[in-house]
Amino acid sequence: MNARTLRPAAALLACAALAGCGKSSPSSSNASGGPIAQVGTAGAGGLATKNTTRLGGANPVIDAAAVARAVYPGLTSGSRPQAVVLVNDDDWPAALVASTLASAPLGAPLLYSEGSTLPAVSSQALAAMRPTGDEEASGAQVIRIGAPAAAPATPAGYRTTTLLASEPAALAAAVARFAGRAHGVAPRQVIVLADDAPPALAMPAAGLSAESGAPILLVGPTSVPAATSSELAGLHRPTIYVVDPSALHGSVFAELARLGPVKHIGGASGEEASPAANAIAVARFADGSFGWGIHEPGHGLVFVNPSRPLDAPAAAPLSASGDFGPLLLLGASSSPARGSTAGTSIPPELTTYLGDIKPAYSPQVPPVRSVYNHGWLIGDEQAISAVTQAEIDTLLETTPSATATEEPSLPLAE
Repeated sequence: MNARTLRPAAALLACAALAGCGKSSPSSSNASGGPIAQVGTAGAGGLATKNTTRLGGANPVIDAAAVARAVYPGLTSGSRPQAVVLVNDDDWPAALVASTLASAPLGAPLLYSEGSTLPAVSSQALAAMRPTGDEEASGAQVIRIGAPAAAPATPAGYRTTTLLASEPAALAAAVARFAGRAHGVAPRQVIVLADDAPPALAMPAAGLSAESGAPILLVGPTSVPAATSSELAGLHRPTIYVVDPSALHGSVFAELARLGPVKHIGGASGEEASPAANAIAVARFADGSFGWGIHEPGHGLVFVNPSRPLDAPAAAPLSASGDFGPLLLLGASSSPARGSTAGTSIPPELTTYLGDIKPAYSPQVPPVRSVYNHGWLIGDEQAISAVTQAEIDTLLETTPSATATEEPSLPLAE
């Protein structure tokens, strides 16, 4: 992608109000009479800098509502989703595998329930988005996903369909089949993760799945569960992309290879990468038309604190719409900068990557004809500090460079 990435106007984020809030924050009314969930943050970093926009609040429940409302304000027929996914905020595997439903054509954002209770901020976001109904799921407006013991809330007044399974691998396979029906065609690519992988290493798969439409399937560290094996067999040798291959034994790769060609994203087996490096590997990876393949400027980027894994599925709609940003992970700082309220930092490998894709302009290519990078920051300043936001803004800024190459001339209006 080398098209211009435009910085979104702060006015477009009016649906995510300017004050921080708890899970039961009050709401105000918009022009259509629906509630506007107060899901933004205010403070030293504000909602936005010139190259970054912050969405969310004190926890993933708020973050998911903020992202959903930014992507689907619900104010026009074109800004309403077909369906909304509901997942219990205590069910990480369900949230992760649900990310694929954010992909086109369904484009379903995710909201979190708290057990069998739908918190006010999720309820308000759902009401404001006014989902139209998914034709492939008998008009369902809400898709509940999870384990039976951790089933998400069932909101009253909405047509609902439910995908439940006790084992994460079986749930992932059920979501994959549902996504295939929504897409109208069985997937030819799948993403495979270890079911016991550290969440920080699995997080980038959420955005990749949302962007590509490839479902996430789960395997054990030393074997392939029957549900996953059956799903792969039914897809007739899809390409299998393994994120964080270091988590899997060679026997798993041998079993997967019998079900389709296997390709690694990240280090080889036994070469564990840091969460930040693993996310960068996912952002850089491309195999034909599959993958982000981001090696140049002109992109959206989504920044998340790895200690809040539920923010990755919450942010998945930002990878599947707007400026289509891959998920990048920050790090923990042992000595937070003065004025910082959180121990977040930009890892050296992320600084290098952002430098590699930093926009630049020359006298032959003035900045108004350049490309831009834009960063979405998920969560309040306890998740990503204001100081870190300012540092990211600087790394994303378009700067003068004598080595910038000339872009093709654009036609002038007559």
